[in-house]
Amino acid sequence: MNTGSDEPGEVAVAADKAGAGRPEAGQEAGQDAERGLGSRAPEFIKARRLLHLSWQVGVFVVGLAVVGAGIVMLPLPGPGWVVIFGGMAIWATEFVWAQLVLRWTKRKVTEAAQRALDPRVRRRNITLTVIGLVIIGVLAGIYLWKFGLVMPWKIKDQ
Repeated sequence: MNTGSDEPGEVAVAADKAGAGRPEAGQEAGQDAERGLGSRAPEFIKARRLLHLSWQVGVFVVGLAVVGAGIVMLPLPGPGWVVIFGGMAIWATEFVWAQLVLRWTKRKVTEAAQRALDPRVRRRNITLTVIGLVIIGVLAGIYLWKFGLVMPWKIKDQ
């Protein structure tokens, strides 16, 4: 993939092959198609090669810090995936590969949301949830019947 050009002010344009010819759900036709892929840096930064390279390094480092914080939040309390996608959005202001990843992710999330709202899928999910809760309730009842309810703070032998 091309991340841009050596020419100042030039923006790389790549067609999304998977979505070519059909607008995505919830998106105005041509909204993303009109806007080219590539750097969103101000023109005076793009005009100077060294300044643009420094800008890209800064964007990469900031995006890497945000993505790293999101990865740390995955096992810890916090919105890990939201922060990771925020870091990807920071990278997408400068790098074509991140823009394409975000485009693909947005398309997949939209498709999953539409599938989840399908009435047949919702009925199936509700049925499976009820069955799972009944199984958990039966297992908890069997455990309590067999072993009883013993609180750990009521120790008799002190």
